Amino acid sequence: METKKVTDMQEIVSLSKRRGFIFQSSEIYGGLGSCWDYGPLGVELKRNVKDSWWKAMTYRDDIDGVDASILMHPMVWKASGHIDGFSDPLVDCKECKARFRADKVDVTAPCESCGAKDSYTEPRDFNLMFETTMGPVKDSGSTVYLRPETAQGIFTNFLNVQTTMRRKLPFGIAQIGKAFRNEITPGNFIFRTREFEQMEMQYFVKPGTQKEFMEKWKEIRFDWHIEQGLDPKKLRWHDHGEELAHYADLAFDIEYEFPIGWDEMEGIHSRTDFDLGKHAEFSGKNLNYVDQADGNKKYIPYVVETSVGCDRHILALLCDAYRVENPGTKEERTVLGFVPKMAPIKVAVLPLMKKEPLAQKARPLFEALQKKYKCEYDVAGNIGKRYRRQDEIGTPLCITIDFDTLEDEAVTIRDRDSMNQDRVKISEVESYILNKFGF
Repeated sequence: METKKVTDMQEIVSLSKRRGFIFQSSEIYGGLGSCWDYGPLGVELKRNVKDSWWKAMTYRDDIDGVDASILMHPMVWKASGHIDGFSDPLVDCKECKARFRADKVDVTAPCESCGAKDSYTEPRDFNLMFETTMGPVKDSGSTVYLRPETAQGIFTNFLNVQTTMRRKLPFGIAQIGKAFRNEITPGNFIFRTREFEQMEMQYFVKPGTQKEFMEKWKEIRFDWHIEQGLDPKKLRWHDHGEELAHYADLAFDIEYEFPIGWDEMEGIHSRTDFDLGKHAEFSGKNLNYVDQADGNKKYIPYVVETSVGCDRHILALLCDAYRVENPGTKEERTVLGFVPKMAPIKVAVLPLMKKEPLAQKARPLFEALQKKYKCEYDVAGNIGKRYRRQDEIGTPLCITIDFDTLEDEAVTIRDRDSMNQDRVKISEVESYILNKFGF
Protein backbone atom coordinates (compact mmCIF):
# COMPACT_ATOMS: atom_id res chain seq x y z
CA MET A 1 0.00 0.00 0.00
CA GLU A 2 1.37 3.39 -1.00
CA THR A 3 1.42 5.91 1.84
CA LYS A 4 2.14 9.63 1.55
CA LYS A 5 3.32 11.63 4.56
CA VAL A 6 2.97 15.39 4.96
CA THR A 7 5.34 17.43 2.78
CA ASP A 8 3.70 20.85 2.89
CA MET A 9 2.61 22.70 6.02
CA GLN A 10 -0.46 23.89 4.13
CA GLU A 11 -1.83 20.32 4.26
CA ILE A 12 -1.86 20.51 8.06
CA VAL A 13 -3.32 24.03 8.06
CA SER A 14 -6.12 22.89 5.74
CA LEU A 15 -6.95 19.76 7.73
CA SER A 16 -6.86 21.70 11.00
CA LYS A 17 -9.45 24.19 9.71
CA ARG A 18 -11.61 21.59 7.97
CA ARG A 19 -11.85 19.25 10.95
CA GLY A 20 -11.95 21.71 13.84
CA PHE A 21 -8.45 21.49 15.26
CA ILE A 22 -7.15 25.06 14.81
CA PHE A 23 -8.74 28.23 13.40
CA GLN A 24 -7.33 31.63 12.53
CA SER A 25 -7.96 34.00 15.43
CA SER A 26 -10.65 36.64 14.74
CA GLU A 27 -11.20 35.08 11.33
CA ILE A 28 -14.50 36.90 10.67
CA TYR A 29 -12.53 40.17 10.86
CA GLY A 30 -9.79 39.00 8.56
CA GLY A 31 -7.70 37.40 11.29
CA LEU A 32 -4.86 38.64 13.48
CA GLY A 33 -1.32 37.84 12.43
CA SER A 34 0.20 34.71 13.97
CA CYS A 35 -2.62 34.25 16.48
CA TRP A 36 -4.62 31.02 16.47
CA ASP A 37 -7.67 29.55 18.19
CA TYR A 38 -7.89 25.89 19.13
CA GLY A 39 -11.18 24.41 18.01
CA PRO A 40 -13.21 21.54 19.55
CA LEU A 41 -10.75 18.83 18.51
CA GLY A 42 -7.66 20.97 18.93
CA VAL A 43 -8.48 21.81 22.52
CA GLU A 44 -8.87 18.11 23.30
CA LEU A 45 -5.51 17.36 21.68
CA LYS A 46 -3.92 20.19 23.62
CA ARG A 47 -5.42 18.99 26.88
CA ASN A 48 -4.09 15.48 26.20
CA VAL A 49 -0.59 16.88 25.62
CA LYS A 50 -0.65 19.02 28.76
CA ASP A 51 -2.09 16.23 30.91
CA SER A 52 0.56 13.80 29.67
CA TRP A 53 3.37 16.27 30.36
CA TRP A 54 1.97 17.20 33.78
CA LYS A 55 1.70 13.58 34.91
CA ALA A 56 5.17 12.77 33.58
CA MET A 57 6.72 15.75 35.38
CA THR A 58 4.80 16.08 38.65
CA TYR A 59 3.48 12.60 39.48
CA ARG A 60 6.79 11.84 41.19
CA ASP A 61 8.33 12.56 44.56
CA ASP A 62 10.78 15.33 43.61
CA ILE A 63 8.76 17.86 41.57
CA ASP A 64 5.95 20.24 42.56
CA GLY A 65 3.75 22.37 40.35
CA VAL A 66 2.88 26.06 40.40
CA ASP A 67 0.71 28.37 38.33
CA ALA A 68 2.28 31.83 38.49
CA SER A 69 0.60 35.06 37.42
CA ILE A 70 1.15 36.29 33.87
CA LEU A 71 1.61 39.84 35.17
CA MET A 72 4.62 40.18 37.47
CA HIS A 73 6.52 43.01 39.17
CA PRO A 74 8.55 44.89 36.52
CA MET A 75 11.72 44.31 38.54
CA VAL A 76 11.42 40.60 37.75
CA TRP A 77 12.22 41.40 34.13
CA LYS A 78 14.94 43.87 35.09
CA ALA A 79 16.67 41.20 37.17
CA SER A 80 16.30 38.52 34.48
CA GLY A 81 17.80 40.79 31.82
CA HIS A 82 14.68 40.91 29.65
CA ILE A 83 14.17 44.68 29.88
CA ASP A 84 17.72 45.50 28.85
CA GLY A 85 18.64 42.56 26.65
CA PHE A 86 15.57 40.75 25.30
CA SER A 87 15.62 42.20 21.81
CA ASP A 88 16.19 41.42 18.16
CA PRO A 89 18.16 43.60 15.71
CA LEU A 90 15.65 45.13 13.29
CA VAL A 91 15.90 46.74 9.84
CA ASP A 92 13.20 48.34 7.69
CA CYS A 93 12.96 48.80 3.94
CA LYS A 94 12.83 52.53 3.21
CA GLU A 95 10.68 51.90 0.12
CA CYS A 96 8.01 49.35 1.08
CA LYS A 97 8.35 49.68 4.88
CA ALA A 98 8.68 45.91 5.30
CA ARG A 99 10.42 44.90 8.52
CA PHE A 100 13.05 42.19 8.95
CA ARG A 101 15.36 40.76 11.57
CA ALA A 102 18.81 42.03 10.68
CA ASP A 103 20.38 38.63 11.36
CA LYS A 104 17.98 36.95 8.91
CA VAL A 105 18.54 39.11 5.79
CA ASP A 106 21.52 40.21 3.73
CA VAL A 107 21.39 43.98 4.22
CA THR A 108 23.73 44.45 1.22
CA ALA A 109 21.22 42.78 -1.10
CA PRO A 110 17.96 44.13 -2.57
CA CYS A 111 14.89 44.15 -0.32
CA GLU A 112 13.41 40.65 -0.01
CA SER A 113 9.91 42.13 -0.22
CA CYS A 114 9.98 44.72 -3.01
CA GLY A 115 13.43 44.32 -4.60
CA ALA A 116 14.55 47.90 -3.93
CA LYS A 117 18.32 48.32 -3.79
CA ASP A 118 20.25 49.92 -0.92
CA SER A 119 16.97 50.40 0.92
CA TYR A 120 17.61 48.89 4.35
CA THR A 121 17.83 51.14 7.40
CA GLU A 122 20.54 50.80 10.01
CA PRO A 123 19.81 47.97 12.49
CA ARG A 124 18.18 48.95 15.78
CA ASP A 125 17.18 46.90 18.80
CA PHE A 126 13.52 45.95 19.18
CA ASN A 127 12.41 44.62 22.57
CA LEU A 128 10.21 41.55 22.23
CA MET A 129 8.12 42.08 25.37
CA PHE A 130 4.55 43.30 25.20
CA GLU A 131 3.98 46.33 27.43
CA THR A 132 0.75 47.24 29.13
CA THR A 133 -0.25 49.43 32.07
CA MET A 134 -1.68 48.59 35.45
CA GLY A 135 -4.12 50.83 37.26
CA PRO A 136 -6.34 53.74 36.16
CA VAL A 137 -3.55 56.16 35.24
CA LYS A 138 -1.16 55.51 32.38
CA ASP A 139 2.28 56.77 33.36
CA SER A 140 5.83 55.49 33.51
CA GLY A 141 5.29 54.01 36.96
CA SER A 142 2.36 51.87 35.84
CA THR A 143 4.15 49.92 33.09
CA VAL A 144 4.01 46.12 33.37
CA TYR A 145 4.75 43.37 30.87
CA LEU A 146 3.09 40.26 29.57
CA ARG A 147 5.59 37.60 30.54
CA PRO A 148 7.87 36.45 27.68
CA GLU A 149 8.56 33.13 29.44
CA THR A 150 7.13 31.11 32.32
CA ALA A 151 10.48 30.33 33.96
CA GLN A 152 10.73 33.52 36.04
CA GLY A 153 7.49 32.74 37.87
CA ILE A 154 9.16 29.53 39.00
CA PHE A 155 12.35 31.26 40.16
CA THR A 156 10.50 33.92 42.14
CA ASN A 157 8.58 31.14 43.91
CA PHE A 158 11.65 29.01 44.65
CA LEU A 159 11.76 29.91 48.33
CA ASN A 160 7.98 29.59 48.77
CA VAL A 161 7.91 26.08 47.31
CA GLN A 162 11.11 24.93 49.00
CA THR A 163 9.85 26.06 52.40
CA THR A 164 6.20 25.01 52.24
CA MET A 165 6.90 21.61 50.67
CA ARG A 166 10.01 21.03 52.84
CA ARG A 167 12.12 20.18 49.81
CA LYS A 168 15.74 19.06 49.83
CA LEU A 169 17.97 19.28 46.77
CA PRO A 170 17.60 18.05 44.14
CA PHE A 171 13.98 18.99 43.44
CA GLY A 172 12.01 20.63 40.67
CA ILE A 173 9.16 23.07 40.08
CA ALA A 174 6.94 22.66 37.02
CA GLN A 175 4.52 25.02 35.31
CA ILE A 176 2.31 25.16 32.23
CA GLY A 177 1.29 28.62 31.08
CA LYS A 178 0.92 31.27 28.43
CA ALA A 179 3.82 33.47 27.35
CA PHE A 180 3.95 36.36 24.89
CA ARG A 181 6.63 37.63 22.52
CA ASN A 182 6.25 40.41 19.99
CA GLU A 183 8.11 38.42 17.35
CA ILE A 184 9.30 40.27 14.24
CA THR A 185 8.95 37.32 11.88
CA PRO A 186 6.43 34.84 13.30
CA GLY A 187 4.88 32.26 11.03
CA ASN A 188 4.71 28.66 9.83
CA PHE A 189 1.28 28.11 11.37
CA ILE A 190 1.54 27.49 15.13
CA PHE A 191 5.32 26.95 15.07
CA ARG A 192 6.14 30.57 15.92
CA THR A 193 3.39 32.74 17.35
CA ARG A 194 3.12 35.84 19.48
CA GLU A 195 0.99 34.09 22.09
CA PHE A 196 2.03 30.55 22.98
CA GLU A 197 2.03 28.01 25.78
CA GLN A 198 5.10 26.66 27.53
CA MET A 199 5.54 23.53 29.62
CA GLU A 200 8.60 24.17 31.79
CA MET A 201 10.34 22.51 34.70
CA GLN A 202 13.26 23.98 36.61
CA TYR A 203 15.27 21.37 38.51
CA PHE A 204 17.36 22.77 41.35
CA VAL A 205 20.63 20.96 42.04
CA LYS A 206 23.86 21.30 43.97
CA PRO A 207 26.52 23.24 42.01
CA GLY A 208 28.86 20.82 40.31
CA THR A 209 26.19 18.16 39.72
CA GLN A 210 24.46 19.89 36.80
CA LYS A 211 26.11 17.75 34.09
CA GLU A 212 24.89 14.57 35.74
CA PHE A 213 21.32 15.86 35.91
CA MET A 214 21.49 17.26 32.39
CA GLU A 215 22.15 13.75 31.08
CA LYS A 216 19.35 12.34 33.20
CA TRP A 217 16.78 14.86 31.97
CA LYS A 218 17.92 14.63 28.36
CA GLU A 219 17.08 10.93 28.38
CA ILE A 220 13.74 11.39 30.20
CA ARG A 221 12.56 14.16 27.90
CA PHE A 222 13.60 12.50 24.64
CA ASP A 223 11.77 9.31 25.65
CA TRP A 224 8.63 11.32 26.49
CA HIS A 225 8.32 12.64 22.94
CA ILE A 226 8.57 9.11 21.59
CA GLU A 227 5.90 7.93 24.05
CA GLN A 228 3.53 10.55 22.60
CA GLY A 229 3.84 8.79 19.24
CA LEU A 230 6.55 10.79 17.47
CA ASP A 231 8.79 8.91 15.05
CA PRO A 232 12.29 8.60 16.62
CA LYS A 233 13.80 9.03 13.14
CA LYS A 234 12.34 12.53 13.03
CA LEU A 235 13.90 13.54 16.36
CA ARG A 236 17.49 14.58 16.96
CA TRP A 237 19.70 16.50 19.37
CA HIS A 238 21.22 19.89 18.69
CA ASP A 239 24.18 20.81 20.88
CA HIS A 240 24.57 24.57 21.30
CA GLY A 241 28.28 24.03 21.89
CA GLU A 242 29.95 27.36 22.62
CA GLU A 243 26.96 29.41 21.37
CA LEU A 244 25.26 29.70 24.73
CA ALA A 245 22.82 32.16 26.25
CA HIS A 246 24.36 34.42 28.89
CA TYR A 247 22.82 32.37 31.71
CA ALA A 248 23.82 28.90 30.49
CA ASP A 249 26.86 26.65 30.73
CA LEU A 250 25.30 23.74 28.78
CA ALA A 251 22.45 23.71 26.28
CA PHE A 252 20.80 21.06 24.09
CA ASP A 253 17.64 21.18 21.98
CA ILE A 254 15.38 18.37 20.87
CA GLU A 255 14.64 19.09 17.21
CA TYR A 256 11.86 17.64 15.05
CA GLU A 257 11.84 17.39 11.28
CA PHE A 258 8.83 19.54 10.39
CA PRO A 259 7.77 20.09 6.75
CA ILE A 260 9.73 23.37 7.05
CA GLY A 261 12.85 21.44 8.08
CA TRP A 262 14.56 20.57 11.37
CA ASP A 263 13.80 22.99 14.20
CA GLU A 264 13.65 23.25 17.97
CA MET A 265 10.79 21.73 19.94
CA GLU A 266 12.27 21.50 23.44
CA GLY A 267 15.31 22.88 25.21
CA ILE A 268 17.22 21.21 28.05
CA HIS A 269 19.57 23.85 29.45
CA SER A 270 21.83 24.25 32.46
CA ARG A 271 21.06 27.80 33.63
CA THR A 272 23.73 27.80 36.40
CA ASP A 273 22.85 30.01 39.39
CA PHE A 274 22.17 33.03 37.19
CA ASP A 275 18.43 33.42 37.75
CA LEU A 276 18.26 32.85 41.50
CA GLY A 277 21.43 34.89 41.94
CA LYS A 278 19.98 37.85 40.04
CA HIS A 279 16.67 37.73 41.90
CA ALA A 280 18.52 37.61 45.21
CA GLU A 281 20.56 40.64 44.13
CA PHE A 282 17.66 42.75 42.86
CA SER A 283 15.09 41.81 45.53
CA GLY A 284 17.47 41.82 48.50
CA LYS A 285 16.03 38.46 49.61
CA ASN A 286 18.24 35.63 50.80
CA LEU A 287 17.71 32.79 48.32
CA ASN A 288 20.56 30.63 49.60
CA TYR A 289 19.90 26.96 50.16
CA VAL A 290 21.15 25.55 53.46
CA ASP A 291 22.57 22.11 52.71
CA GLN A 292 22.18 20.17 55.94
CA ALA A 293 23.71 17.11 54.30
CA ASP A 294 26.91 19.10 53.69
CA GLY A 295 27.56 20.71 57.06
CA ASN A 296 24.93 23.43 56.65
CA LYS A 297 26.82 24.86 53.69
CA LYS A 298 24.99 27.77 52.05
CA TYR A 299 24.84 28.32 48.30
CA ILE A 300 22.62 29.39 45.42
CA PRO A 301 21.41 26.20 43.66
CA TYR A 302 22.15 25.55 40.01
CA VAL A 303 19.23 24.91 37.67
CA VAL A 304 18.64 22.37 34.92
CA GLU A 305 15.71 23.51 32.78
CA THR A 306 13.44 21.49 30.54
CA SER A 307 11.24 23.74 28.41
CA VAL A 308 8.94 22.45 25.67
CA GLY A 309 6.67 24.53 23.48
CA CYS A 310 3.21 22.99 23.83
CA ASP A 311 2.07 24.37 20.47
CA ARG A 312 5.20 23.12 18.70
CA HIS A 313 4.73 19.66 20.15
CA ILE A 314 1.11 19.69 18.96
CA LEU A 315 2.28 20.70 15.48
CA ALA A 316 4.80 17.85 15.52
CA LEU A 317 2.07 15.40 16.54
CA LEU A 318 -0.18 16.57 13.70
CA CYS A 319 2.63 16.33 11.14
CA ASP A 320 3.80 12.96 12.39
CA ALA A 321 0.34 11.40 12.59
CA TYR A 322 -0.79 12.61 9.15
CA ARG A 323 -0.77 10.13 6.30
CA VAL A 324 -2.65 9.60 3.04
CA GLU A 325 -3.09 5.97 2.03
CA ASN A 326 -3.49 5.01 -1.64
CA PRO A 327 -3.29 8.65 -2.80
CA GLY A 328 -5.08 9.48 -6.05
CA THR A 329 -7.17 6.29 -6.07
CA LYS A 330 -10.76 5.45 -5.13
CA GLU A 331 -9.37 3.90 -1.95
CA GLU A 332 -7.62 7.12 -0.87
CA ARG A 333 -7.86 7.56 2.88
CA THR A 334 -6.52 10.38 5.05
CA VAL A 335 -5.57 9.26 8.55
CA LEU A 336 -4.25 10.91 11.68
CA GLY A 337 -2.48 8.00 13.35
CA PHE A 338 -2.36 9.33 16.91
CA VAL A 339 -1.50 6.94 19.70
CA PRO A 340 -4.75 6.43 21.67
CA LYS A 341 -3.85 8.66 24.63
CA MET A 342 -3.26 11.62 22.28
CA ALA A 343 -6.35 11.12 20.09
CA PRO A 344 -8.93 13.92 20.67
CA ILE A 345 -11.81 11.45 20.27
CA LYS A 346 -11.09 8.00 21.66
CA VAL A 347 -14.21 6.17 20.49
CA ALA A 348 -16.95 6.93 17.97
CA VAL A 349 -20.37 5.32 18.42
CA LEU A 350 -22.09 4.99 15.06
CA PRO A 351 -25.64 3.61 14.78
CA LEU A 352 -26.01 2.20 11.28
CA MET A 353 -29.18 4.22 10.81
CA LYS A 354 -31.12 6.86 12.74
CA LYS A 355 -34.00 4.48 13.44
CA GLU A 356 -35.13 4.40 17.07
CA PRO A 357 -34.44 0.70 17.85
CA LEU A 358 -30.76 1.24 17.04
CA ALA A 359 -30.60 4.45 19.07
CA GLN A 360 -32.04 2.60 22.07
CA LYS A 361 -28.95 0.37 22.00
CA ALA A 362 -26.44 3.02 20.92
CA ARG A 363 -27.22 5.86 23.34
CA PRO A 364 -26.76 3.89 26.58
CA LEU A 365 -23.46 2.48 25.28
CA PHE A 366 -22.26 5.96 24.29
CA GLU A 367 -23.24 7.43 27.67
CA ALA A 368 -21.45 4.63 29.53
CA LEU A 369 -18.24 5.03 27.51
CA GLN A 370 -18.36 8.83 27.74
CA LYS A 371 -17.85 8.58 31.50
CA LYS A 372 -14.34 7.27 30.88
CA TYR A 373 -13.36 8.35 27.35
CA LYS A 374 -13.99 11.36 25.14
CA CYS A 375 -16.48 9.90 22.66
CA GLU A 376 -18.49 11.07 19.66
CA TYR A 377 -21.98 10.00 18.64
CA ASP A 378 -22.60 10.32 14.90
CA VAL A 379 -25.60 9.29 12.81
CA ALA A 380 -25.13 11.67 9.83
CA GLY A 381 -24.34 10.15 6.43
CA ASN A 382 -23.53 6.64 5.27
CA ILE A 383 -21.30 4.51 7.43
CA GLY A 384 -18.36 4.62 5.00
CA LYS A 385 -18.19 8.42 5.09
CA ARG A 386 -18.47 8.40 8.86
CA TYR A 387 -15.55 5.98 9.08
CA ARG A 388 -13.49 8.25 6.82
CA ARG A 389 -14.21 11.29 8.96
CA GLN A 390 -13.18 9.47 12.12
CA ASP A 391 -9.99 8.30 10.39
CA GLU A 392 -9.18 11.88 9.44
CA ILE A 393 -9.57 13.18 13.00
CA GLY A 394 -7.57 10.29 14.45
CA THR A 395 -10.25 8.28 16.31
CA PRO A 396 -8.71 4.88 17.13
CA LEU A 397 -11.94 2.86 17.41
CA CYS A 398 -15.40 3.06 15.82
CA ILE A 399 -18.33 1.08 17.23
CA THR A 400 -21.19 0.30 14.85
CA ILE A 401 -24.61 -0.69 16.12
CA ASP A 402 -26.58 -2.54 13.42
CA PHE A 403 -29.81 -4.51 13.21
CA ASP A 404 -28.01 -7.71 14.25
CA THR A 405 -27.28 -5.95 17.55
CA LEU A 406 -31.01 -6.14 18.35
CA GLU A 407 -30.74 -9.92 18.15
CA ASP A 408 -27.26 -10.84 19.45
CA GLU A 409 -26.47 -7.91 21.83
CA ALA A 410 -23.13 -7.44 20.01
CA VAL A 411 -21.53 -4.55 18.12
CA THR A 412 -18.85 -4.22 15.46
CA ILE A 413 -15.63 -2.48 16.58
CA ARG A 414 -13.42 -1.20 13.75
CA ASP A 415 -9.73 -0.42 14.23
CA ARG A 416 -8.55 2.82 12.58
CA ASP A 417 -5.14 1.64 11.42
CA SER A 418 -5.79 -1.92 10.27
CA MET A 419 -9.50 -1.39 9.47
CA ASN A 420 -10.08 -4.86 10.94
CA GLN A 421 -13.47 -5.41 12.54
CA ASP A 422 -14.33 -7.46 15.61
CA ARG A 423 -17.74 -8.51 16.79
CA VAL A 424 -17.95 -7.86 20.53
CA LYS A 425 -20.73 -8.32 23.08
CA ILE A 426 -22.00 -5.00 24.46
CA SER A 427 -21.23 -6.25 27.97
CA GLU A 428 -17.59 -6.78 26.96
CA VAL A 429 -17.00 -3.52 25.07
CA GLU A 430 -15.35 -1.65 27.97
CA SER A 431 -12.89 -4.46 28.71
CA TYR A 432 -12.13 -4.73 24.96
CA ILE A 433 -11.28 -1.01 24.79
CA LEU A 434 -9.22 -1.20 27.98
CA ASN A 435 -7.21 -4.05 26.47
CA LYS A 436 -6.67 -2.04 23.26
CA PHE A 437 -5.74 1.27 24.89
CA GLY A 438 -4.11 0.16 28.10
CA PHE A 439 -6.07 2.76 30.08
